Amino acid sequence: MGKDAQLPTVLVVDDEPSLRLVCRVNLELDGYRVLEAPNVAEAEQMLLAESVDVVLLDVHVGPDSGIELMRRLRERGGAPPVVLVTGSARLDEETNAEADGVVAKPFRLEELLEVVRRLTAA
Repeated sequence: MGKDAQLPTVLVVDDEPSLRLVCRVNLELDGYRVLEAPNVAEAEQMLLAESVDVVLLDVHVGPDSGIELMRRLRERGGAPPVVLVTGSARLDEETNAEADGVVAKPFRLEELLEVVRRLTAA
């Protein structure tokens, strides 16, 4: 196993390469291993292949719904915590309650890191 095997792993699912890059750089600097997926299909493949501690999931991943992916993960059981990242004004109360965290775009990096730290704390 490589040195990254002990680091908590965060999967960033967003169709915007620049947003994935900002998340990757800052999460890695904060001590996380980061995987990236530009769409729901790749995210699902990664979740089957990799051990993931937290999913940062855009609500609108291109034409796909991050909320639907979150719900499918929950139905399967054993899903990692999901933080919804949204540029929408507000999510409905039910969706807010389903997510382990919600971060509104544009977000402060410290806000994003605080949510991830909270969800990966043992």
